[in-house]
Amino acid sequence: MTVYFIGAGPGDPELITVKGQRLIRQCPLVLYAGSLVPKEVVLTANPAAEIVNTAPLSLDEIIARIRAAHERGLDVARVHTGDPALYGAIGEQMRELDRLHIPYEVVPGVTAAFAGAALLRRELTLPGVSQTLILTRHAGKTPVPERESLPELARHQATLAIYLSVDQLREIVVELTPHYGADCPVAVLHRVSWPDQDGVVGTLATIAAQVEAKGFTRTALILVGRVIQPEGFPASYLYSAAHAEEYQRGGDKM
Repeated sequence: MTVYFIGAGPGDPELITVKGQRLIRQCPLVLYAGSLVPKEVVLTANPAAEIVNTAPLSLDEIIARIRAAHERGLDVARVHTGDPALYGAIGEQMRELDRLHIPYEVVPGVTAAFAGAALLRRELTLPGVSQTLILTRHAGKTPVPERESLPELARHQATLAIYLSVDQLREIVVELTPHYGADCPVAVLHRVSWPDQDGVVGTLATIAAQVEAKGFTRTALILVGRVIQPEGFPASYLYSAAHAEEYQRGGDKM
């Protein structure tokens, strides 16, 4: 018996790995975070499987269901949004499973930052612009270490993907503007990859008003950086004549 923590992706039911989909189909118990994971993801389960929306359940109640399945020798698909390793709240579940000596595995998924880049048709790393992507969140109910505060991270002027923080957007703008400049491009993407996805692209000077006009207050990703509007920046070395010549000489042998 094994518990599989499965990343279901950011919303689109097809943005799940083949492995994750296969495990959902074969596990007799499927537990999914219904407030964030679309039900279509788990409707591929075996018709005989028990499917449970864990949104109203406490941690103890979730673990109790897993423990009961373990005692019966049943595999469990524990389905989370995005990638389980990023703001997935799987740590406390795994600690309980360790305590109970219940085996588990983690199956990665697509996180919202990459679905957002796809929606924008943008690379998050561009030569001469940014070769670093920082995934973070603003301090709120969950504290953030001072060394990871946005002003500290902004000193690098790297591309930022800010999760779970759109309700604090005006404060974020104030903290980032001295480092990125008021004209720095920003995208705020609401429910990215869901059927009702929406978003706005502006600058640090304009984005707060744009988001307030849209009414985004939760379930939105903030992307910050010059890569959002990359016109005029150099092409990747991958497509340069020098790289092609090097490849022909055997410089990139596998």
